[in-house]
Amino acid sequence: MRHVRGVKTRSLARRALPWLLLVAAVVAIQLSPAGDYLSLEALAKERLALLGLVERAGWAAPLLYLAAYVLVVSLAIPGVTILTLAGGMMFGWALGAALTVVAATIGAVLVFLAGRFLFGAGALERLGPAGQRIAAGLRRDAVSYLLVLRLVPLFPFVLVNLVPAWSGIRLRVFAPTTFLGIIPATTVYSLAGAGLGEALAAGGDADLSRIVTPEVLGALLGLAALALAAIPLRRWLAGR
Repeated sequence: MRHVRGVKTRSLARRALPWLLLVAAVVAIQLSPAGDYLSLEALAKERLALLGLVERAGWAAPLLYLAAYVLVVSLAIPGVTILTLAGGMMFGWALGAALTVVAATIGAVLVFLAGRFLFGAGALERLGPAGQRIAAGLRRDAVSYLLVLRLVPLFPFVLVNLVPAWSGIRLRVFAPTTFLGIIPATTVYSLAGAGLGEALAAGGDADLSRIVTPEVLGALLGLAALALAAIPLRRWLAGR
């Protein structure tokens, strides 16, 4: 009996080791100065170098951007917003937004799957009554809640990817709401990146307050309010 338990323990340790190493790598990256390279100052300083890289790489440049963005999202490296601005600056707002939405969705799905594999679909409920209430609320109005969390970034992106996984939300719900929910904010920041590039080319400074206006942020809040309003409407229709 003791031998069987020892074999099971060693087997579990072998399966958990790669994930423990991954977690250690993520923590090491978070504590390292890697995020310093994804700052507004660094983006302004390296604008010409980035544009030159896009010109030299040709058709491979969008693929390199996709890979870099997925890596940053998957490893929770600080600076996702700066990378979104860079996409708009390098490729223009339309292509930059499209690439970013695809890459961010892929990265979010990878984090979602990793969180579910490591902790299980019911991990949030095991945290006690508060966790059970959050999980129940997410399951009851998953689409509306997830859209609100995507439309208005109230919480860190990685947390919004993990909590649904721990609440038992299905991937077929998580993936499309992520894709659709990040389109407005991504488009806004891609527009901001394109405008920032034009401002820098004209000799201006890296001041996002001139590009991301209160009107644009107000529009995002309005979209979030619409998604939130769908919750009582859905309940009323269910009662009818």
